[in-house]
Amino acid sequence: MDSLVSTDWLAAHWGEEDLVVLDATKHLPDVERDPRSDFEKAHIPGARFLDLASLTDTASAVPGALPRREQLADQLGALGVGTDSRIVLYDDSAIKSAARAWFILHLFGHDRVAVLDGGWAKWHSEGRPVESGSVAPEEVVYEARPERAIVRTKKDMLANLDSGAEQVVDARDADRFTGASIDTVHDLPGGHIPGARNLFFRDLFREDGTYRPIPELREAVKKAGIEPDRPIVASCGSGMTASVVLFALHLIGRDDTALYDGSWAEWGTDADTPKELGTAS
Repeated sequence: MDSLVSTDWLAAHWGEEDLVVLDATKHLPDVERDPRSDFEKAHIPGARFLDLASLTDTASAVPGALPRREQLADQLGALGVGTDSRIVLYDDSAIKSAARAWFILHLFGHDRVAVLDGGWAKWHSEGRPVESGSVAPEEVVYEARPERAIVRTKKDMLANLDSGAEQVVDARDADRFTGASIDTVHDLPGGHIPGARNLFFRDLFREDGTYRPIPELREAVKKAGIEPDRPIVASCGSGMTASVVLFALHLIGRDDTALYDGSWAEWGTDADTPKELGTAS
């Protein structure tokens, strides 16, 4: 199974015993929609609701921190997802939240996972089958693998300012990145981590919500000034859309990547962290 699958592929493989479809929709705080309620009104047949919003470590000081290993294991087990299941993720979110779920699964070693290209919007627009109601799958034991070393902390990012070992790419829009506008999502001034490059996550998609072809993704990465021979750390507002950039980098074969989990919600709040305005120098 490829990391990105089409609606045609899912329709052809739907119902296979080891294939699990998960709705990974999560919205920004100001979006007045309830993903679970929307799921119960209509979803891809057989899909299960991941409740991505609950997959966060509330004990962490990092805003919206990635979940602990046992959190993921408990949640997937409750959804009837086996350790060796093939998982297809989709969402109905402007921030393409399925990519965040992909990163979480990748973090804990579940590599048999794909994102549905175009998500719920494409599936629904094509008039494909849907069903409604809640889903109560049979619970299983899910064993999450050890965490991969693909998450960076604020301490790591501060050290990287001196070493320059990893290039930083910011997935937010240009105005928030340059400081031309405030970050209304996190109620913070705009700006970015010094030396970061800007690659707006929405530029990675075509008008129909599907990912751009591989050559166009490569060109977008090149245009952002990302070098081909140095590892990459992705940042954004809170770690959500940075995951979209990481997924796109994965699609073009760049897996020398990591996520700054705290992102601007952490960096921008700290009066002692250096900030930069304007375009990347």
